[in-house]
Amino acid sequence: MMPLLASPQLTKLSVFSLFTIAFSVLSACNMMEHLAAGLMYPNESIKAAVCYLYGKLYSVPSAAERLFVHFTERLCGLFLTTLKNSQTKELQVNCLGLLKQLLKYDKFVSVIMSNSGKGADSASPELFERESPLPLMIKKLLLSRDEVLQVASAQCMAAVLVHSPATYAPAFINADIPEFLFECLFCMSEILTWSIYCCLLLLTEEQLFFSKCHTVYGIEPILRSLKEILHLNNVELQKQGLLLFTEILKWQPAEIKLFTNTSVFKDAVSVLLEALNCPILEVAAEAVKAVAAILRKDHVTIPPVLYRELQKLVEGVLKRCSDLPLPILNRRLMGQPGSRHQNKTVSQQGQFLQSALESFRNACRLAVESQNDPVAQENSFTAPNSENEDTLKSFSEFLLRISDSLCIPIVMKYSERAVHPALMEVLISTLNILFSVMPDSSKRFSMKLASSSFIQLNLELKAKFCTAQSNPGLNHACSSFLHSICLNLHSSSKKPEDSSQEVHDLSELLQKSLPQLNFGIQESLSLLSETPESFCLDETLRSHQYSLLLLFYFAFSQGDKFVPETELFSAIRSFLLSIQDQGDCPPPYVFKAVLYLLAICQDKTEALDLASLSAIRRILDSISDLSLVYVHHPLLLNFFLRYPEFMGRFGHRILHLWLSCEDYSHTESEDTDKRLSAGFSDSLNNFNSLLCMLKGNPSALLVLLDLVCVGTGEVAHKVLITLKAFLKTDENAHVCDLLRSQFLQILQNLLVENNSSVLQVSNLSGKCSPTDHEILHPSLNYLYWSLQQTTPASQKTVVAMLFSNTPLLELLEKIIHLTWLPACSSEPALPSTSEALLCSAWLLLSSLLTQQHIYNTEVDHIICLDVDQVFSALAFKRKKPTLFFVSILQFLRAFFRQNLCSSFVKFAVRSTDEHGNELPQSEGDASLCPVAMRHVVSLVIRLQNLLLQKDLLLSQTVIGCLEVLLEYLYSRNPITASHIVSQPWNKFLLISLLDSVDNSFLHPEILRLVALFIRYQNTRIISPIEIGRILEEAASTKLLELSDVTISALRSFLVQLQRGKCQVDSTQAASVQTLLESLPSTSRSQPTFPGMICLGGVAVSLSHIRD
Repeated sequence: MMPLLASPQLTKLSVFSLFTIAFSVLSACNMMEHLAAGLMYPNESIKAAVCYLYGKLYSVPSAAERLFVHFTERLCGLFLTTLKNSQTKELQVNCLGLLKQLLKYDKFVSVIMSNSGKGADSASPELFERESPLPLMIKKLLLSRDEVLQVASAQCMAAVLVHSPATYAPAFINADIPEFLFECLFCMSEILTWSIYCCLLLLTEEQLFFSKCHTVYGIEPILRSLKEILHLNNVELQKQGLLLFTEILKWQPAEIKLFTNTSVFKDAVSVLLEALNCPILEVAAEAVKAVAAILRKDHVTIPPVLYRELQKLVEGVLKRCSDLPLPILNRRLMGQPGSRHQNKTVSQQGQFLQSALESFRNACRLAVESQNDPVAQENSFTAPNSENEDTLKSFSEFLLRISDSLCIPIVMKYSERAVHPALMEVLISTLNILFSVMPDSSKRFSMKLASSSFIQLNLELKAKFCTAQSNPGLNHACSSFLHSICLNLHSSSKKPEDSSQEVHDLSELLQKSLPQLNFGIQESLSLLSETPESFCLDETLRSHQYSLLLLFYFAFSQGDKFVPETELFSAIRSFLLSIQDQGDCPPPYVFKAVLYLLAICQDKTEALDLASLSAIRRILDSISDLSLVYVHHPLLLNFFLRYPEFMGRFGHRILHLWLSCEDYSHTESEDTDKRLSAGFSDSLNNFNSLLCMLKGNPSALLVLLDLVCVGTGEVAHKVLITLKAFLKTDENAHVCDLLRSQFLQILQNLLVENNSSVLQVSNLSGKCSPTDHEILHPSLNYLYWSLQQTTPASQKTVVAMLFSNTPLLELLEKIIHLTWLPACSSEPALPSTSEALLCSAWLLLSSLLTQQHIYNTEVDHIICLDVDQVFSALAFKRKKPTLFFVSILQFLRAFFRQNLCSSFVKFAVRSTDEHGNELPQSEGDASLCPVAMRHVVSLVIRLQNLLLQKDLLLSQTVIGCLEVLLEYLYSRNPITASHIVSQPWNKFLLISLLDSVDNSFLHPEILRLVALFIRYQNTRIISPIEIGRILEEAASTKLLELSDVTISALRSFLVQLQRGKCQVDSTQAASVQTLLESLPSTSRSQPTFPGMICLGGVAVSLSHIRD
């Protein structure tokens, strides 16, 4: 309290005498009148003495009560006038001293404020300025720059407001006094700063203080003041300043922005971080509350949202928590003198941690609220094409990361010493919000929490603190958390085809039951074993049982086996018997939990009895789709394979589901270490687990064999891989005999008739991938063989069957595209098995192309090939087998015969090179479409190179391809055909070939080549002298000793000469006629070669090649 200054005339009076006089004058009304009249005396010293005397009188409560009437009728007006007109500091101080004494009493405050502000309201400031002298007087004193007067006036203002802020604050606010209070914060006086903080704190209780935007003006002075006082040692002042900041942040209206620019917000963050680092826990605790208040959407969306600053705040709060010492609870100290102080410290630490958690919760809530706000999601001030880490996404990732690294560990370590329901309520509700911070990560976050025993923790909290309707907030938080984590874990295992109705039913069940499940482990198991009354089905009991099973299932599925397995198995068995007796049928998602828990606990207990097996079988029979209750886990598969009651009825579907879910892409690799290092340990473990289950289980082996025929292609492929691996490790003769007989039976069924076998093989092939060499190579060989060897009566049916199999045609196209894979990548050349597969694919394609043209079969899939890549594949490489080139040439031969026009195969022509430059066009390209002149030249050069390799099969195929190529060119553009034939390199080619056969023309390849040159009327390559040599050599040869191929080629040559394609003299013409008449028939003997041969594992039809 500000001391009253005494006048010189009264300084010698003793205090006792003064009070004696005071009480005696109370009965002398005339004396009080004279005393009041002293305030009208012009001498301010006398007025000061009178005010001092009144101050002493009103400091006595009983005297103040008796003088109340005197004050209302006589003194109030005179006193306010005196204060208003006071000039000397002595009078001003004593007036304020008297005012402070009067403001202790509610009645006097009412009189003073009603006299000074009667009729004033926020809507009529002019009226207020005329009738409210006290706020104006205080404003005047605040402007005096005298610290004593400023402190006294601020204390008087606080003394008024403390009685009723809602009643008296508007008068001061309308007088704009808050503005002057903020100006006074620039002082360095601790007592003045304290007084102003008190006034402003009281003003925050009035909404008008905010709506008039005083806080927007005053936020910078407050922050500057906080920066200054944080360097002082005045703890109470620091707490008061932070409390004021917190209240402003808390009550600031959302529609009025408190932080108008980013620099002010950064200053606020800087102040709060400094306060958080204060070694005094009480100051840091106030700072944490301020952080919780500032983490509000309307405070941070300036824009831009400074997420990095928010990260600093959240990280600062949690790191300050990590510095807190863990509570030391020693029961022996309880009741001792020091224990009370220790308990207080523990309480402060707990409260601090709770406030910190509330701050973190507000940050999480802020992140969720910002997800639907475009302004809060992206920083519009970021430069284009630049990375910005100050985003909502980075802030959300930070919250998830720091919750895992700091928030959860801190609370859990603290709770190991002392569990506080209020603290755990904040933690659990925060975790529940975290599920929505990054929806894409909610499943992974749920798995981590479940594996860290948080389902168990929530159940224990409910059982310990939420019975008998106690701690409803904690019960609600735990129930909401369990509901969210269960739905997230369910969606993580949910298949895309699962219905949303199941999710809705699951959510409704949990919402209904979880708030009531406040039981311990043993109570829960007992509840699970209960049976409802037969004549009064208890739906609530069933709902509780279903919910408990789901909670146990989700916890166990993430490795948290907090319930004894033997006891859980026994309880579930009782549950099964109960639903069997009642005829109940749990929803599939509940029964999935039952099966999984039984499978997990089975190894620790005895086998199920017949009654339990019957109950399970009855429910499974009622479920049309077993995938609804299937969980991909080796123990569940073993559970079904273990019991014959399940194996016979559900084995096919369970094994089909198992194989469908398994990844066999790396199972066939022989390098186990590489598989493990590549992250395929789970797949490998599952594969090995299946092999172990098959040992000693012939029924499962038979089921797998059945799946080869009835399962999908993918499943059949995986079955074959599994059986192959099983046979490598199992040497049981009985098992081998069983499989052998079953395999023979399967093959026999497939090969009952040709068409059926073609259908089976084509379907199986169409379900494979291009890398399945071991299956595809024999399959393509078989299909090619079927096309070549099938009788004409059924050939059309086989062709139609193959062309109706779109997956097979798509697969064939993928395999063909592997031909030029090494040329387009840095990978090494294809292995020999892949080259053999390519040969079979090209031969099958050429055969299909021919048969489709013959029967005009309808085509559902067109194979598109790049002409440049096809021709480039014919570039000779010594590492390539001869059959590789032969198979591609067979395709080109068949395609050119159809004039490159087919509804089955199309050539794609590039218009630009690999650098994007447009390729040049020649004049004859249009007539040769779809190929261009550059393609023709490229192909001819490659054919000549292949012809020089002097391989019989390859030479025959090359000549055949040249024949159809020139025929195609001649039909499109005769000049182009003649140009190709007349090139000088053809002469060199002929000479090279003659050198390799001792200059003998009577070789089929040479005769066909010469006939080809003559056919297109070119004498620059074949001279009359060479023609004469051929005729002489033929005349001197025993024609009957020539092979059919040579005779056919010679006849073709002679016919070209007879048709006048080349000028011959009369002698040569006669020789031609004689030779034609002497040539034997080519059908005089049966061929000695077989119709189909195997070259390097590739089935080749010689009739197809030599056609």
